[in-house]
Amino acid sequence: MTEPTSTTTGLPLHADDVHLGLGGRPVLRGVSLTARPGQILALVGPNGCGKSTLLSVLAGIRSPESGSVHIGEQPVDALSMRDLARYRSMVTQTNRIDTPFTVREVVELGRYPWTRTPQARLNGEIIDDAVAACQIRELLTRPFPELSGGQQARVSVARALAQDAPVMLLDEPTAALDIGHSEQVLQILRRKAADGITVVLVVHDLSLAAAYADRIALMKQGTLLATGTVGEVMTADLLGRTYDHPVSVVPHPETGELIITPRRD
Repeated sequence: MTEPTSTTTGLPLHADDVHLGLGGRPVLRGVSLTARPGQILALVGPNGCGKSTLLSVLAGIRSPESGSVHIGEQPVDALSMRDLARYRSMVTQTNRIDTPFTVREVVELGRYPWTRTPQARLNGEIIDDAVAACQIRELLTRPFPELSGGQQARVSVARALAQDAPVMLLDEPTAALDIGHSEQVLQILRRKAADGITVVLVVHDLSLAAAYADRIALMKQGTLLATGTVGEVMTADLLGRTYDHPVSVVPHPETGELIITPRRD
């Protein structure tokens, strides 16, 4: 097996015909998709449609009942936890850490997979870059559990950046963030994609997804309804049928970015 090296470029992430049930209920039904290096793939769809579950399968946290997931040529279910952590980083919705680690210690956890490897010599530089990118230097000595939800989210993104894996997976990384920090995090991910990293994120804000994603995967009831570019997927008709509510999709008059809002009587 060829292991990824720190500061490597991205690897493709591919799911093939993934099925998974939870509690006797089908959650994922034949999902196949590919995330490519140098791109942001946004998973969007109504609550409970399987986005977070799919992300956990892509991350190797859950095993599908059938189907497969590969990062590059490596089957995810054949990788040890340490090897898996060298292939992908993961930011969850909860960001929960109960032990009183300081913020700096949480970010440093991202370097653990590279312990006793030549890449460990880069630890200080990579940690400092992640701290600067997420603007959390003033938080470094504070206990992580005492932070606000938005601050914890930024620290968790910094930890994932410090992990320096070829694939980044993020579950609603902007959910607890204000407008400014949401834009900051998405701009960081945009730069990581420009550097060649593969980025997959779950996001509820459709306008945010349209502004930053290269490709959209639209889900409903455990199935993948459509994948494609923003222009191909983010149409009023398709989104309205997916969310069971009419929406308006309007280009911004200056930037051309799509602004997506619910239609109200």
